[in-house]
Amino acid sequence: MLADGFDNLINLRYVPTWAGAAAQAPSLKGLSLGRRRRGGPVGRLDGKVAIITGAARGMGEAEARLFASEGARVVIADVLTEEGAAVAADIGEAARFVPLDVTDEAAWLDLMKITTDVFGCPDVLVNNAGVLVPSPIRELEVEQLRYVLDVNLLGPILGVKVVGAAMADAGRGSIVNVSSTGGLLGMSMISSYVASKWGLRGFSRSAAIELGPNGVRVNSLHPGGVTTPMVGVTDVSAMVEPPGPGEAESNPTLAASDAQGATQPIRRLGRRIEIARLALFLASDESSYCTGAEFVADGGSVAGQDLTATFGG
Repeated sequence: MLADGFDNLINLRYVPTWAGAAAQAPSLKGLSLGRRRRGGPVGRLDGKVAIITGAARGMGEAEARLFASEGARVVIADVLTEEGAAVAADIGEAARFVPLDVTDEAAWLDLMKITTDVFGCPDVLVNNAGVLVPSPIRELEVEQLRYVLDVNLLGPILGVKVVGAAMADAGRGSIVNVSSTGGLLGMSMISSYVASKWGLRGFSRSAAIELGPNGVRVNSLHPGGVTTPMVGVTDVSAMVEPPGPGEAESNPTLAASDAQGATQPIRRLGRRIEIARLALFLASDESSYCTGAEFVADGGSVAGQDLTATFGG
């Protein structure tokens, strides 16, 4: 028999994004993008402090801008100092840039001290930083493998160790580990990346079990193909919206990239803002009963095979 709490289930569906670009996104200064309640603006992250790694560009930048627009104070952590500082300056007083090499535990400790001193104990951690280095397995260099595993897996583990511990002590928190559809499927030519993303998926479940009794939720987010620097898109705003149903993409760069998603149910790549919105849900109290789960935003790429051409119809 189902428990009473299952009587009214809400089916949430999300669409894709690996979004990216060292782009000029519109400034959030002076904007009030939150919802209104009792006459005043209320953001979905009001009063929360968020740390986002890899936030100088790509999906991380979109997450930082969106989180700030929803009331969060955001720490932008990245090795790209000029780009990261520029994003923080554009967001304004709600943001602070802190240089971070995610593979360095001492750097994580420094980041925590700065965050706590400036904004207070973090409520949200988005482990977004990641790298991809293609190579056939027979040509895979050990140094390359270690580099990918260190950034994509060791980095988030250190983040959860340092930031997650502070959250557990405070009795609250949400951690979003950005994996990939490469953490759900096998993929040729990027075996080191796939190994790191499968590892992050498994680690996220283990962390959810360990930290849940202390009020900390841990989930993994699995984007499919997204228009980011990782796929060569570097000149598009972080906050650009996708085309509407039936509409053609007017930006030539994005239109060319969308060809990579031509065979999936949503026949384009995702935009960074689409992934950021899913991260926002997981960071917010709206996902308060979600932990140890995988959330997929991939345009349906892992749904299965389309056999229309085989059987007609």
